[in-house]
Amino acid sequence: MSEQAPAPQAPASPQDMTQPIFSIEKIYLKDMSLEAPGTPKIFMQNEAPQVDVNVHTGATVIEAGALYEVVLTVTVTAKLPDRTIFLVEVAQAGLFHVRNLPPQDLDAVLGILCPTNLLPYAREAVSSIIAKAGFPPVVLHHMDFNQVYAQAQQQREAQQPTPSQVN
Repeated sequence: MSEQAPAPQAPASPQDMTQPIFSIEKIYLKDMSLEAPGTPKIFMQNEAPQVDVNVHTGATVIEAGALYEVVLTVTVTAKLPDRTIFLVEVAQAGLFHVRNLPPQDLDAVLGILCPTNLLPYAREAVSSIIAKAGFPPVVLHHMDFNQVYAQAQQQREAQQPTPSQVN
């Protein structure tokens, strides 16, 4: 058998250079922490704790107009009235290649599409670390990042001064 040289690729057309591009370059766990201050005594408790879940997203430009890091941070706190049972924080991150989008579309991709791709990884990390700590796992529910993004947009618009407030 003889090896064939790969066929030369045609140079990218000008139209290809302006087409929107989205790709996931890497998904990784950026940070994870667990605190379970009352162990082992807390395992003797029969009282059901109150579990609070907080989610935050953020994006950082790595390479202008091309590469972005998006971090989905999930904090889970389980408490009894008089003490904290556990506190878990997971920062699930990804590098995303995004090009040729108008600013408003780029903002939406970084605030909706990227966190949606990170959520299953964060869900597994949270559930796994809590179970490894000896507690029943907490499974994060599906999140509608469209709604989260829309609420954040409304808050940003409400904080911007109107023309009458500027003078």
